[in-house]
Amino acid sequence: MPTLNPLPPGSWLGLLGGGQLGRMFCMAAQSLGYKVCVLEPAADSPAGAVADRHIQAAYDDAQALDTLAALCQAATTEFENVPAPSLERLAARIPVSPSATAVAIAQDRIAEKEFIHRCGIPVAPYRVIRSRQDLLETPDALFPAILKAARLGYDGKGQVRVADRDQAVSAFERAQELGGLGGVPCVLEKRMALAREVSVVVARGRDGQAKAYPVAENEHREGILALSIVPARVSESIAGQARQSTLQIAQSLEYVGVLCVEFFVLQDGSLVANEMAPRPHNSGHYSIDACVSSQFEQQARIMAGLPLGSTRLMNPAVMVNLLGDVWAAAQTDATAMRDAFTGAAEVAMAPMDAIAREPDWASVLSLPGAKLHLYGKDEARPGRKMGHITVVEPELDQALACAHEIERLLRIV
Repeated sequence: MPTLNPLPPGSWLGLLGGGQLGRMFCMAAQSLGYKVCVLEPAADSPAGAVADRHIQAAYDDAQALDTLAALCQAATTEFENVPAPSLERLAARIPVSPSATAVAIAQDRIAEKEFIHRCGIPVAPYRVIRSRQDLLETPDALFPAILKAARLGYDGKGQVRVADRDQAVSAFERAQELGGLGGVPCVLEKRMALAREVSVVVARGRDGQAKAYPVAENEHREGILALSIVPARVSESIAGQARQSTLQIAQSLEYVGVLCVEFFVLQDGSLVANEMAPRPHNSGHYSIDACVSSQFEQQARIMAGLPLGSTRLMNPAVMVNLLGDVWAAAQTDATAMRDAFTGAAEVAMAPMDAIAREPDWASVLSLPGAKLHLYGKDEARPGRKMGHITVVEPELDQALACAHEIERLLRIV
């Protein structure tokens, strides 16, 4: 087993990706005394705005990767679609976590499902679809189903529900014509009768030590995570099975870093794995406020060769995801207010943005236990992740009630 050789504070850690996960990683690493260099092609990004240095370049830019490797003592990625060859190039010079091999498996639904199955963990019945003929030969028992792109699908993108074979053939052919679903191949996955959706985040160091966070219960709307409830309202047997399966996947991958695995709890009480993310996960954001050490602190600890922190849940928590739709609702309220006060010249003449563009954060933060996290994104678009609110309370029922009140205040439907 490798011996940890911790990096001293002041060392540089490299990050590929400039999104909100990278932003929260930067903050956690900096709180431990480390400097972070972000490689990100966009000039403005959530992580780039708070990093100690920003290299603006494509993820496969050889010169930029070499510059990152020369500066940093370790590197990681904040999303799974960084090209695996880029990670391999970095790994030739500095420790990289997760490995290119692990990321490559998570990038491809076919490889991912095959790997999880080889670990002895159940997955939903599925069939690999590479051609129209594959759909024609698919057993009737697999329908109704979801047709998913094998690569580059997330937050409900790159997938479509199909009731029967005819719908599946039409969706597949239309996708090829329009370039949807990422092209071929695809995975046709049987739709299961679900009781719950849950996830587990684990942290695993280079020395093989691993710790699992409490199981989160997740509610999705339009394919995007809306709420995470911790601890999940499932039996201890199901929770234990989910944690153990996630740890088993991490060990089988020889994984180094933070990993999330999503599961379906079926109505018959059984558990099947859905997919994995080789990075901190949206459903683990609650750990920032509710656990001794957050998932982002663990990511920094692992890169720096430090011992893992505690994953103990200090209080029940509910995370509310904030999408750009919340800003649109605030704008609608502003329009109504302007119309109601057309007699007031100073209001009637004010630009719309000056009346109310931001949601009513003061009302939200007046609620006990509410912790607001905004990601520093300038443009609020429908469906875009803009931030989250974590509610931490002594009892789960209290946290849920507060979360629902936040949704009412922000007009989250």
